[in-house]
Amino acid sequence: GGAEVRRVREGNVLNEKAKGKTREGAEEKLTSGDLLSNRRMFHLLRAAFPGVQINSEEHVDATDQETVSWDRNIPEDIKEKIQSKEVPAESVTVWIDPLDATQEYTEDLRQYVTTMVCVAVNGKPVIGVIHKPFSAYTAWAMVDGGSNIKARSSYNEKTPRIIVSRSHAGKVEQVARQTFGNKTVIIPAGGAGYKVLALLDVPEKNQEEADVYIHVTYIKKWDICAGNAVLRALGGHMTTLAGEEISYTGSDGNEGGLIASINMNHKALIEKLPNLEKTSHK
Repeated sequence: GGAEVRRVREGNVLNEKAKGKTREGAEEKLTSGDLLSNRRMFHLLRAAFPGVQINSEEHVDATDQETVSWDRNIPEDIKEKIQSKEVPAESVTVWIDPLDATQEYTEDLRQYVTTMVCVAVNGKPVIGVIHKPFSAYTAWAMVDGGSNIKARSSYNEKTPRIIVSRSHAGKVEQVARQTFGNKTVIIPAGGAGYKVLALLDVPEKNQEEADVYIHVTYIKKWDICAGNAVLRALGGHMTTLAGEEISYTGSDGNEGGLIASINMNHKALIEKLPNLEKTSHK
């Protein structure tokens, strides 16, 4: 998927169009990168695991018979780290985000773009993969099963660096500074995948660092499932702003906003941010 995203962007023929509007009235964009990445990722997973439910951000044409095969060879460096387990196929839901940060993709802000896959079992995110197509960096983690990434070692709970969507920075900044103090740093960024990576120890020069990730409005589950799985595997948390766990079954949307952290007192953060939970439903 990442290879398709990169190829389309570097060819500079995005065939950009609007696919509708978000609840906030912003135009939602669609490009050839989204569609071609989605096609590759969906068909590979469908061919490899025909009995598993796959939820994807983009529509897949039922008549599209493309075959994308996987030889089922797991790279040795991954095989050494994972502890595999079997679960019933009907308990598994796979969430695909073929191109996260499409708006930034159209603006050629490449550092924010990721492709993501998440595996949930009985609604709980278990495996997360976040890939940065333009640097070829991939983070992955499996709950109780290994990872190739870890949390950063230093965090500041009193005056945290809070990473938020570019369009939400003003909305969050006022409440956050009232809550944590005027030294709180707000980092506007694109892409849910990029924002989760900001909480972790990522060996990339253009990856910003943050202590907390906050989203104050409705968000789709394919945007957040992979990041949720990675954080869970590393001992972190991603919940609604009210502190509820997010279930990755049923509807494709999460209504209650989200707050994500790692190596911090997550419950205390939620208790400090009562005003943001109300904002998320507006």
